[in-house]
Amino acid sequence: MGRSFVHAALVGKYQADGIRPVLDEIAQFLTRQGLEVSLERQTWQSSGLSDYAGLSTAEIGAQCDLAVVVGGDGTMLGIARELARHKVPLVGINQGRLGFITDIPIGQFAEALAPILAGDYEEEHRAMLESELWRDGECIFEALSLNDVVVSRGATAGMVELRVEIADELVAHIRADGLIVASPTGSTAYSLSAGGPILHPGIAGWLLVPIASHTMSNRPIVLPDSGTVRITVVAGRDASANFDMQSLASLMHGDQVRVQRSAHKVRFLHPKSWSYYATLRRKLRWYEGA
Repeated sequence: MGRSFVHAALVGKYQADGIRPVLDEIAQFLTRQGLEVSLERQTWQSSGLSDYAGLSTAEIGAQCDLAVVVGGDGTMLGIARELARHKVPLVGINQGRLGFITDIPIGQFAEALAPILAGDYEEEHRAMLESELWRDGECIFEALSLNDVVVSRGATAGMVELRVEIADELVAHIRADGLIVASPTGSTAYSLSAGGPILHPGIAGWLLVPIASHTMSNRPIVLPDSGTVRITVVAGRDASANFDMQSLASLMHGDQVRVQRSAHKVRFLHPKSWSYYATLRRKLRWYEGA
């Protein structure tokens, strides 16, 4: 058994049509379970649910002991990055289509949430990527990612040439559309569509996955997550870097993206019946033909 909770923050995909009644229903359910309920500030402003307080992510980190996230994986990615440093556990209710990390179907939220709120749950910690962009010997940008870091060519340009080093050792020069550094969580995102393997979240490793490499021998590789990956832009116009949902365009030749394991981890709470393999079967339709 885990612990029961006192104050829940409700986070929703505030741009989605029809989100207000869904959020209101879940908020009322949480209240009936004896919890104080607040809404993440943008969710609160967009939903118009004025019966509840609207809190910033910093205030959620200081005041709440649980965050209930309603939406798809994109919604979860955004709030997970913000709350990881505060160690607030997250529960995902899937209102999207795929939902690898928002695993409770919206129609089953009450029966799934009730035991979790009473302290009966599985807790899982997911590793994060911490990145820096260096230019002319100076760090000019920092970011946290749960899924991946992507360095890629411009929309209309040709290939980008990248120098890849790990722990100060040269790994490869890569000419490709780009390169993905993915966490185990991100192994089922862009990395998967680029031909990378699925990495179980219990494995302490990263994936390095070229995107449409010019050389067929540039294959995806699994790396230990203990070193720093350095990606230097050698050639190519309008290269960009993407850190989950944060983009930085117009990288210059000589710019270096440095990626290492973050000290922060995301805490996910799952129903007792949750299984990573069942998630893969359901989302990737591995049950077909059985």
